[in-house]
Amino acid sequence: MKIDREKVKKVFAEYVRHYDAEDPKIRLKILHTYKVSELCEEIAHDLFGTTEMTEASAQENIDLAWLIGMLHDIGRFEQVRRYHTLLDAESVSHATLGIEILFEEGMLTRFIKVNPEDPDIGLIRAAIAYHSDYRIPGDLDERTKMYCQILRDADKLDIFRVNCETPLEDIYHISKEELMHAEVSEEVMENFMQRQATPREIRKTPVDYVVGMISMAFELVYPISRKIASHQGYLDRLLDFPSDNEKTRRQFADMKKFMCG
Repeated sequence: MKIDREKVKKVFAEYVRHYDAEDPKIRLKILHTYKVSELCEEIAHDLFGTTEMTEASAQENIDLAWLIGMLHDIGRFEQVRRYHTLLDAESVSHATLGIEILFEEGMLTRFIKVNPEDPDIGLIRAAIAYHSDYRIPGDLDERTKMYCQILRDADKLDIFRVNCETPLEDIYHISKEELMHAEVSEEVMENFMQRQATPREIRKTPVDYVVGMISMAFELVYPISRKIASHQGYLDRLLDFPSDNEKTRRQFADMKKFMCG
């Protein structure tokens, strides 16, 4: 599949121009899209750049990963316009909405030439559909699974940045006072100590959401992704959460010691 990056960026820019860039949620997701696509490229370059495939084939695979990063959150913009939130639990699945826009409404054809017989079209669909799920299906073919994992790693890596650079109360629709005084719930703490990502359904307190973001690091698949996370420094910043609650400060200290040694 040949991908014209300049065309993709132009179409994306034209699409998001219809949304209010002054809305911090829209602005956040525009930047997040570009960041995730760059991270997809970096991860894919590490995976394909050292293989025995030709340079042209390797670049096509890297371009495909970059494209998926550019498309993965296309549903976010309509989600914000319709529901004024980034929380799927309070609106709709942004991944499902993205699939509707790209495949059911045909927007994908504005980005690339679509050949329905090209297996990479199904791969793109799967990567976008499953990128925010707790787990990807176990019956995916290896190539599709790889691209799902590339996108999921890249998405997590930039979510760490977003949670450091964006006021958490804006992301999670809570007051700063609630956030700074909340404790980590027992079930979320236990789940973290099992080195597992935090399921959405067990989060009970405002600060559980912060722990949930940190715990995504346990799910990073590729060594290059873990290396990027280490170099970013965002996880350390999140683990140094400046709670006004003494118990919560101890909980975060315990988590940092457990995660970082």
